[in-house]
Amino acid sequence: MRDHAILSASGAHRWLECTPSARLEEEIDERASIYAEEGTFMHELAELNLSLYLERISKQEFNKKLQQMRESEFHTEDIENAIQAYVDLVIQRINEAGPNALILLEEQVDFSPWVPEGFGTSDVLIISNNTIEVIDLKGGRGVRVEAQDNPQMKLYALGAINGFGILYDIEKIRMTIIQPRIDNFSTDEITVEELLEWGEQVVKPKAEMAFKGEGEYKASDHCRFCKVKATCRARADENMKLIYLDFRPPPLLTDDEIVDIILKIDELKKWASDVEDYAFNKAVNEGKKWTGLKLVEGRRSRRYSNEEEVAKRLLDAGYEEDKIFSKSLLNLTKLEKEIGKKEFEKILGSLIETPPGKLRLVPESDKRPELKLSAEIDFKEE
Repeated sequence: MRDHAILSASGAHRWLECTPSARLEEEIDERASIYAEEGTFMHELAELNLSLYLERISKQEFNKKLQQMRESEFHTEDIENAIQAYVDLVIQRINEAGPNALILLEEQVDFSPWVPEGFGTSDVLIISNNTIEVIDLKGGRGVRVEAQDNPQMKLYALGAINGFGILYDIEKIRMTIIQPRIDNFSTDEITVEELLEWGEQVVKPKAEMAFKGEGEYKASDHCRFCKVKATCRARADENMKLIYLDFRPPPLLTDDEIVDIILKIDELKKWASDVEDYAFNKAVNEGKKWTGLKLVEGRRSRRYSNEEEVAKRLLDAGYEEDKIFSKSLLNLTKLEKEIGKKEFEKILGSLIETPPGKLRLVPESDKRPELKLSAEIDFKEE
């Protein structure tokens, strides 16, 4: 498990814009998500493969560790292929740097001269001639991450300069992000002078404010991964501006108002979903009672418990295939209509099940009965 600073490099995009957010997030005790655990697994697999290539472990050690990793719940063929693609690109960069290059894997870098207590872990550092290359593996396949003007990568680069700038005559920084699961390979370059100016003029004053928890809360796209995104008042205020808009019939809206709504509606939906998820998880996992809301079971839907057995019984009962199949077995409602309710129940009754509906948090005026805590456990969703 990697250590993380209060002002982490990975969160820099957020705390550079919304300086008090880092201290606010610090108060939230949050377990690592399955995505974070999967990401850690991918980094460990990548390090293992690169260590073998660099002859830092023996083939025997590699095979033993690889076998252990293949037994992990996170191991899939897709992930192994993605990591191989990443490793191939890193090896290409290593070879381009030449035989005298210094190659560092999972290197902790210290950028505390610009960020109080600032440190992070760089996946790969390649130092050769007058250049430092910082390479970062991104395991996600959702949000595309670019290297251009990326504050996380620039902080790692500052840490590398801080650690190795005295030993090497560095003039240029290259920052590379490899996101193999979506075939994203992104590189940016900056001079050492430009990087140090950014560190002094932009990072240092913002980091000092963030470390003290000072400044103004600011909502933007950086809220996406914030721990308090569901309950943050600044984000709520920003989204409520749209809600408070005087929604008159469309013919009376101006063109500017229509454009403003369209541009903001996606963020409004995300915010509303985050708040709903937060309240739902509190109710289900902690038994919290929200005034004016209650947990109910969603609509139940019947389904076949065993499609093969359904088809067998119908065929044994003399029904022709074209009556019970389309390209696949007809859905439950159509099949019931096709053969009749009575015959349907007689032949298939024991193969029809109605699983619990999904939990929903709804207004108290909803006609469905409220579920009690003892029953909620049976319905708990992953």
